[in-house]
Amino acid sequence: MSLFGRSLSDGDRLEVAGAAVTLRVNSRARRVSLRLDRTRREIVATAPSPRRLPEAAAFARERAGWIAERMAELPEATPLYPGLVLQVFGEPVRLEAGVGRAKWLPAANGEPTRIRAMGEGEGYARAVILMLKRRAMVVLCERTEVYAAMLGAAAPKVTVADAKGRWGSCRPGLRGAQASIRYSWRLALAPFEVADYVAAHECAHLLELNHGPRFWALVKALVGEPKPYRAWLRAEGARLHAFGR
Repeated sequence: MSLFGRSLSDGDRLEVAGAAVTLRVNSRARRVSLRLDRTRREIVATAPSPRRLPEAAAFARERAGWIAERMAELPEATPLYPGLVLQVFGEPVRLEAGVGRAKWLPAANGEPTRIRAMGEGEGYARAVILMLKRRAMVVLCERTEVYAAMLGAAAPKVTVADAKGRWGSCRPGLRGAQASIRYSWRLALAPFEVADYVAAHECAHLLELNHGPRFWALVKALVGEPKPYRAWLRAEGARLHAFGR
């Protein structure tokens, strides 16, 4: 039994200082530790083994002040509302109120690109996010097809979702099955060049299922030096995940 009255398992969640704390086991870790996951907006308490999870939980409670400070550093949630201007793949897109189904209205007659949707609060946000997902699907499908062709790989199936931990993930085709790549729709809120890098990164996994030298050589051949794009995602990722919350 743990000091919290029950056994603890990998993936269990606690609340400390008003923040979510997820317990994780990492056999490669040498000690109990805490870190802030800026994308998921939570604290991760890591233990080297399952038997040390109670120690990780206790350590999180002892560091309540540190946790509160780290959570305060995160960008505030950004609700989606009529009048807000988003940058979608680097293009300004204004949100508008309307009736009927949500619509993507391309720039015309001096007006910027607009998303028109009905509803209020969470309902309005869901309608806007649906439009952003569709736009992400169009752009990321196109870039995926381009990079797969450049690599001589068959075009994979593409999906978009509200992934919390990864900007993209690749499942290679096995035994003749079609490969698949899943992207976070929030890449639509990043500059085009950053989202384009993620597409190239995932397509490189169609040939190299690792992050070794040959993988990075493929990425560089497609989009050049990846460090600026990776740095942008580390610095701005939490802000992108704050939209619509």
